[in-house]
Amino acid sequence: MPVPFLGLLLVTPALLVVTLLFIVPLASSITGAFDVDGNFGIGNFQKAFELYSSDIVFTIVIVLLSSVLIGLCSIAIGGYLTLGNNPRAVSILKWLYRWPLFIPFIVVGQILRTFLAKNGLMNSMLMESGILTAAQTISFLDWRGIVIAFVWKQTPFVTLLIAGAMASLDRAMIESARNLGASRLRILVEIILPQVLPTLLVGLILSFVTMMSVLSVPLMINAQSPTMITASMAFRINAYGDYGVANALGVISLMTTSVVAWIHLRQTMREHR
Repeated sequence: MPVPFLGLLLVTPALLVVTLLFIVPLASSITGAFDVDGNFGIGNFQKAFELYSSDIVFTIVIVLLSSVLIGLCSIAIGGYLTLGNNPRAVSILKWLYRWPLFIPFIVVGQILRTFLAKNGLMNSMLMESGILTAAQTISFLDWRGIVIAFVWKQTPFVTLLIAGAMASLDRAMIESARNLGASRLRILVEIILPQVLPTLLVGLILSFVTMMSVLSVPLMINAQSPTMITASMAFRINAYGDYGVANALGVISLMTTSVVAWIHLRQTMREHR
């Protein structure tokens, strides 16, 4: 059997999975977005912007805010894992921060729905400790709950990438800075962070794409308007059977993530040049 044919045979199952589960639905969504009563047009996009412009803006703001907080938390955790002086604290943090990686988003939404409610576990603990009274408790089942869910779920993923990149750096440079009297914060910001910035950007872009596609969290936590694009798509299909507008919202989401990926790709190509 010729070697090229054997190689093609080996990759055929993967190509079939990618084609059937990704390329075909993507092509169907794009063509369906421009299908207006059997004719080519942009009516679905006009209707999507007319009805769900606030949801589109809400989604972009929530995901950008979550990405910024994920980046800050990941840098803080990765920096302590690299520069921490307490071996026991480093070991506990290294073991603890990874747990959300293994929890699906639908479980995250259910957990935080009961934790962040007005009568949820968080407010109950605050009342038991005397920090708040029953009249002072508030519900976080809104945009704040979505941000908390995204940050809690995606921070371990980005931290895992950053911590690995930080661990691969030359320790001699870090020790030299310490010997010259530089603080841990200054070492992290001025020496370590510039070297792991490409890895951080990759992790944030992957998290951005992931958060744009999550449906369970906004449905479970934010039962009000505005909401995220994914929830609007599900509502449009379930309530009206309007696949055209739902596909248009999907294409808008795809274009948003493509812009973020293009910015990173352009920056990477400029650095390689």
